Amino acid sequence: MAASSGAVEVFEGSTRDAHRIQMQTLRSILERNAAVGYLRRFLCGDAGFPDPAQADPAHTAAAFRRLVPLSSYDDYADLIDRVADGAEPPTALSVDPLLCFFNSSGTSTSKPKLIPYFDSSLAKSASSVAHQTSSALLQRLFPPTRSANKVLWFLYAGNVTATKAGYKVMAASAFPFHNNTPTPSPLLSMCVSPREVIVGADTLQQMYCHLLCGLSLSASVDCIRAPYAAGLIRAIRMLESKWMQLCDDIEYGSLSSEITEPSMRVAVQELLGAPQPELATRIREICMRNNWRGILCRLWPKLCYIACVSTGSMEQYFSLIKHYAGDNLPLLGGNYFASECPIGINMDRSRPPATTSFVIIPSAAYFEFLPFELGGSPNVQETVDISGVEVGKMYEVVVTTYRGLYRYRLNDVVKVVGFYNSLPRVEFITRAPKGDSEVFTERDLISAMTTLGLMIGDGKGGEIVEFAGYLDPNSDQGHVIIFVELDKDCLFLQRENVDKSIGQLSRCCQSLEACLGSVYKVKRAKGNLGLLELSIVKPGSFEGLARMAIKSGAPANQYKPAKILRTCKFVNLLKENVILSSASELSF
Repeated sequence: MAASSGAVEVFEGSTRDAHRIQMQTLRSILERNAAVGYLRRFLCGDAGFPDPAQADPAHTAAAFRRLVPLSSYDDYADLIDRVADGAEPPTALSVDPLLCFFNSSGTSTSKPKLIPYFDSSLAKSASSVAHQTSSALLQRLFPPTRSANKVLWFLYAGNVTATKAGYKVMAASAFPFHNNTPTPSPLLSMCVSPREVIVGADTLQQMYCHLLCGLSLSASVDCIRAPYAAGLIRAIRMLESKWMQLCDDIEYGSLSSEITEPSMRVAVQELLGAPQPELATRIREICMRNNWRGILCRLWPKLCYIACVSTGSMEQYFSLIKHYAGDNLPLLGGNYFASECPIGINMDRSRPPATTSFVIIPSAAYFEFLPFELGGSPNVQETVDISGVEVGKMYEVVVTTYRGLYRYRLNDVVKVVGFYNSLPRVEFITRAPKGDSEVFTERDLISAMTTLGLMIGDGKGGEIVEFAGYLDPNSDQGHVIIFVELDKDCLFLQRENVDKSIGQLSRCCQSLEACLGSVYKVKRAKGNLGLLELSIVKPGSFEGLARMAIKSGAPANQYKPAKILRTCKFVNLLKENVILSSASELSF
């Protein structure tokens, strides 16, 4: 995608007068949408709310925050469902035309959220600035070349459904590939895979074809990208299990019979072209080596960088991707974009996850920050705007968007680590607890699993494939279960070590309880929670959970393995695959 030469300068200018731009942003939103159904009950007819077009912007902002309550998805769910079904006009949320709905990852709740996507020119302008700025910064780091200018991009944009009223439902990142415009998305010209692969219906077939296209045109690939680090790891694991079959396809110039989608078969077969026995031999020689450290650079010799989101719950995959990438290949982080709106730009994408920060985009939404303390009281406090945040403190992000969400809590907790001119720089910390029933956070669980990795790996770590926690209410006290998948070759799972493993699991539980945060510790001390249960599941169990989630409607393009499970069918799948627990014996 061609980057605007002045994009960075435009964004830089906005950082110097952020408060004024924020006031303009809120005023623009309210000038258009103050009379929509959702806001009318709070604003219209109230003598204390001024005309946004005439009043002082600061006065308007103060009145807006006083009259409109903080909201969460639950406050919109019924209204959004009625709009999706055609029982309520979209003007209940925005005066702009409704184009489609974006859905959330859907792995931590019973079903994906529906986020309305309205055709707002102001929102598109702000999003364009964000994307162009990010692209321009990337091109400064890695200027494009003619010899290698293709991206092996693990995109899955085909999971599109429709509501009763006929609105399309898809992942936000899939929209460019399904937007009914005469001009195809410029992203397609960047991707090594044809469009038929990106919009395919089966994610495993798509993943295989992405790998095949990338390997067959390996001399043209200069970067590997995925929306999230978890998705990249899934693709690398498929490469580990399917490399011989991929080499056969390349050697004979014919596509595996496992790929059954007709349009995908035709497009990939055309891309494969004639047999390439020499390339297949080279790939085989690389993959046959016992050590896969740095293998990505050997398979794609012109690779300049890898890019994916690796902050938050994705941080656990960073060291593993670095293992496959090697020490000298840069691993770039992503930006802070959500389905609701863009939030922040990563101005230095070469930083590791632990020190990655994002500069808030002042024209993307009206931002508020709700003070937050890990393990503290969940009582709602007063928000502050971007001029009121303090370095070193944590906040939950609250947005008012151009597209029908007002004082909406994103459930994202960030920490202010500094300022970029007049704009806050924030680090993503964790997802906020859903309510009083939450006894630990994603961050607590990740900390506990880091400890577990050291305990079962004799200090080496790296044996934990995936994990998730669940507060099981079905016992007398209720207790937390942590499901853990280990590498299939882990000594911990060998039958001859079963007695030792069971004893070690019990000892691990005692250590892990100290990692689960202050709320958990208080409830355990008061007897409100029973003993922690640590359950080891069969290898491949979390891949099965991913397939179930995607089949249930979670968008494959932005699938993020949930760390805190709240959906019974996902919990039951993992329970069915438990082979060893702190109170059981090994059973395959």
